[in-house]
Amino acid sequence: MAAILRPSQSQPVGPAASPGRAAPCYDPLLAHARDAGDPLTLAFAAAAAMARSSARLVGRPAFGLDGDEYAALLERYFPGAQAAGLTPAGRATLAHPARRVETDEFDDLVRLLLEYRADDSRECRWLAYAIAACCMGDDHLWQDLGLPNRQALSDLLARWFPGLFARNTGGMRWKKFFYKQLCERDGAFVCRSPSCAVCVEYSNCFGPEEEERWQPSRP
Repeated sequence: MAAILRPSQSQPVGPAASPGRAAPCYDPLLAHARDAGDPLTLAFAAAAAMARSSARLVGRPAFGLDGDEYAALLERYFPGAQAAGLTPAGRATLAHPARRVETDEFDDLVRLLLEYRADDSRECRWLAYAIAACCMGDDHLWQDLGLPNRQALSDLLARWFPGLFARNTGGMRWKKFFYKQLCERDGAFVCRSPSCAVCVEYSNCFGPEEEERWQPSRP
């Protein structure tokens, strides 16, 4: 499980943990956030933490963004973070990583999201990378994005990727839905069942998420 909790680095920011809610995020970036409760801000901080902790994102210290883009994100959402030294690496390293684990699905997820982006704003592009990075985690996607609940993720997707949001007519869990889209594009044989309703894995794709209490990974 990819950790985004670092209690030794700063005080908790955000709502207290409760069933069906993400635990408070202790990521050091949030100490410099303009608005620590803003869903975009939470997503960007969580993606930065995922890039530090996930072996699937080795070589992507800024969750796939280049140095200039990441610096712009920090300036807009976490002013003071760069002065405090909260940058994953120098700009040259970010732009030209020496080693990178090739994760085809990461790039595929970014392309999928950007295909359905609402506009060409930097925020929309940054969020596509943040979501793709957090798809590398092991929890529900809304949890790995540091969001309070699944509805917060759905609201982000409806705002920034409306066409993709509209395709999930059955209420499939978002990470499952994204990967299903990729499989269908590649012509992969996704499921042996004639429909999701009769599939033995139905609960894994459509089961409730809000009732599950998230347990942060152990240090």
